[in-house]
Amino acid sequence: MTQAIETTTVKLSLRDATRTQDNFQVAAYLAQPQESGSYPGIVVLQEIFGVNVHIREVTERIAQEGYVAIAPALFQRQAPGFESGYTPQDIETGRSYAMQTKASELLSDIQSAIDYLKSLPQVKKDGFGCIGFCFGGHVAYLAATLLDIKAAASFYGAGITTRTFGGGAPTVTRTPEIKGTLYAFFGTEDGSISAEQVDEIEAELEKYNIPHRVFRYDGADHGFFCNHRASYNPRAATDAWQQVQQLFGQLI
Repeated sequence: MTQAIETTTVKLSLRDATRTQDNFQVAAYLAQPQESGSYPGIVVLQEIFGVNVHIREVTERIAQEGYVAIAPALFQRQAPGFESGYTPQDIETGRSYAMQTKASELLSDIQSAIDYLKSLPQVKKDGFGCIGFCFGGHVAYLAATLLDIKAAASFYGAGITTRTFGGGAPTVTRTPEIKGTLYAFFGTEDGSISAEQVDEIEAELEKYNIPHRVFRYDGADHGFFCNHRASYNPRAATDAWQQVQQLFGQLI
């Protein structure tokens, strides 16, 4: 049964040395059930287009299923308040901001979002989830290394096997650090993620005995989950949402 929700924008204070200035705060979109209760917390990780209407809708959709969901603005350092659509210019701008991010800062921001959720009396404290798309899909794989993340959903995260944010060994090399279960979702027509890269991710998850499932959707392109994009694929999106519900159900 879909729950009535309430939404707001909050500010996350960073607790460690990654902040770029005193009192630096990260904006975040928060959605939660109106009915009192005890709910798992989920962190929603944006595409290169910021915490835009699609990410807010995903955050709300998760809350309607009985979670407290929060979407931190991962470009807060590069472009406070940035959100966009999906034009070629939007893609170019978003990619430029993504290229300026650093893994340590992204992890700090996600941990700050988790800490904020922990401060809410209605949020369960014994395990959190995350879900990310595109840029955020790569970030979700990285976030899965955090101690608090017990369930991670990574949608079409490009570059996991070839690079990491800010430079260094590719994110896939951190697979042994993953603490919980990871589900990864890819479209077979995604020109930015080769079948070989998907196979490599799956092989690493298997090598280190990480609880996981890798989903490959025939005919689906990059961005297949986003109904605001021309690449939206209802069949793949519907199945993927069912899998996400199963994944996050272990947190209840």
